[in-house]
Amino acid sequence: MNDSKIISLYFSRNEKAIEETKGKYGSYCRKIAYNILYDVQDTEECENDTYLKMWNSIPPNNPKNLKAYIGKITRNIAIDLWKKNHTMKRYSGIEILFSELEDVISSPSETENELNLTELTAIINQWLLKLSKQERSLFILRYWQCESVANIAKQWNISPNKLSGKLFRLRKNLKSTLEKEGIYL
Repeated sequence: MNDSKIISLYFSRNEKAIEETKGKYGSYCRKIAYNILYDVQDTEECENDTYLKMWNSIPPNNPKNLKAYIGKITRNIAIDLWKKNHTMKRYSGIEILFSELEDVISSPSETENELNLTELTAIINQWLLKLSKQERSLFILRYWQCESVANIAKQWNISPNKLSGKLFRLRKNLKSTLEKEGIYL
């Protein structure tokens, strides 16, 4: 079923919307959640919370890109669950990912206080559009979908060290772009 029909099911409050969403995007949600949480039970909880959040947010929201919308919801729920679990000293999995980006972008609470997130989002989106398709895919796989360096390297048939170097250069480029825009995080 195409995305517009799935969204129509949400608007008509038809419970089949969740079933169709799960059938089309369930594995995508689980992959994002697992890449953050590294726990099967927490991943399942995150996936179910994602469907509930979708049900409660459509309507009034009418997402133009359902895959991006569900990905964002899943990612936010997974990060919140990771923070909760991390506070309880259960996990350390996503710390590496956060530490890679900490020199480029501060934590969300600091960013919200220092800069309009809409402006920051627009700058990052423009930066992404200037990258090659491969660089953009790499950045999104690593920092949006939270894919491990080892998995990406295996998929792309390159060494993890070479991939880490590319990621380092991308982060450095992003930081430089933000600084040129007058944003020092």
